[in-house]
Amino acid sequence: MRAIVQKEIKGLFDSTHTDAMGSLIATRKATKRRKGAAASRVLVCAHMDEIGFYVRHIDDQGFLWLNPAGGFDPRNLFARRVLVVTEHGDHRGVLNPGGKPIHISSEADRSKVPGLEEFFVDLGIEAAQVKRIAQVGDYVVMDEPFFETPLKVVSKALDNRMALFSAIEAVRKVARARGGHGCEIVVAFTTQEEVGLRGAQVAANACGAEFGIGLDVNLACDTPGIPETQRVTKHGEGVAIDVQDASMISDYEFLKRTCTLARKHRIPHQRAVLARGGQDAGAIQRAGRGAKCIAFGPGTRYIHTVTEMVDKSDLQATIDLLSTLLMEL
Repeated sequence: MRAIVQKEIKGLFDSTHTDAMGSLIATRKATKRRKGAAASRVLVCAHMDEIGFYVRHIDDQGFLWLNPAGGFDPRNLFARRVLVVTEHGDHRGVLNPGGKPIHISSEADRSKVPGLEEFFVDLGIEAAQVKRIAQVGDYVVMDEPFFETPLKVVSKALDNRMALFSAIEAVRKVARARGGHGCEIVVAFTTQEEVGLRGAQVAANACGAEFGIGLDVNLACDTPGIPETQRVTKHGEGVAIDVQDASMISDYEFLKRTCTLARKHRIPHQRAVLARGGQDAGAIQRAGRGAKCIAFGPGTRYIHTVTEMVDKSDLQATIDLLSTLLMEL
């Protein structure tokens, strides 16, 4: 992912470097200044990592047993295609839990939801060959295709490939805009968000920004079977601006200013409160001397599955809000 981002941002930033955590830090200097005032520094974090697994054990039959990196619901993991990423290349396999197939299982067997520790990968090759190509610590990711409909995009890992795309496209708009921008823009394409906002914490401590923006997906639970009171966001109603989630509470004045800008520029938006889950601004907010932070992004259906779905108009609103905010700060 970092290599793809490096290619896409060529010419957009004044400097880039990769830090010790593997995050790509890209800095664009202010292009206009107020008299007697230093430019504010704004840190935008968009994480590159996706949820997946590490190989924790290879048994005598050549099956790979896993340890999760990030939050999975086991009900979404049955009969999945995966890639096992090794030093000898990527190898396709299938992910399943131990147990009987439907033809010989009882009703009690079929009603049980297995734990994550019960899932294994079958590479479909001899055990001796598995042990030659794979080792403990190799990582395993879902192997499912991206597709789009007239209104939506669907893929695994839109959390948070969506944010990488949005950050790059927003900075492209800023770079093309007349009049320049008055803040120093630092975009951190971060690592290890899914396991504790780790890359953002290091990046934020090094950056020392006054303002922080967490660019990430939010929940869109506007589908059958979910009560209206738990929907968080709805597709097609604009970018979701976080008031509160489990990692942070947005700075009140920064939140108010962002919503005012969205209204002024007619950018569709909705406020959101997320009871569980967080994003990189939670780390920026508490780094060093602290920073005024907000977070926003499109509501996403079926999150942490291989069918994550984003509305294209909400994605455009995310890009428009970020570019507008960076030009106005």
